[in-house]
Amino acid sequence: MTKRISFTKHLNKLLPKFRENMSNAESTEDVKKFFFYAVKELLEDILEREIDITEDEIVLIPEKPPFYEISSRLVSTELKEVWKESDLPHLIEKLAESATGRYKHLEKHPEKTESKIRM
Repeated sequence: MTKRISFTKHLNKLLPKFRENMSNAESTEDVKKFFFYAVKELLEDILEREIDITEDEIVLIPEKPPFYEISSRLVSTELKEVWKESDLPHLIEKLAESATGRYKHLEKHPEKTESKIRM
């Protein structure tokens, strides 16, 4: 049995901010943006440095599990050391599942977004 590295403490550190952002999201685009920022923050916390990534390298995909897609460039360069030997893919999936729930809720209730825009 191989030993796996756990980054749960890093996730727990950013969860309150992530949950607040999700509850304040006014559109499905906000949900995607907040998901990206949360994953970027998680990765930077784990790697202990800023990383240069764009929103198209970490994408929320609410239609199918694992509900996110991460670029192969990122996995093969920035995350090469930790991706296969840690719980990082699972932690990002947890964030994606949560974001997908909010995404689908906003998608079913577009009137909430429209009413906030008109205020």
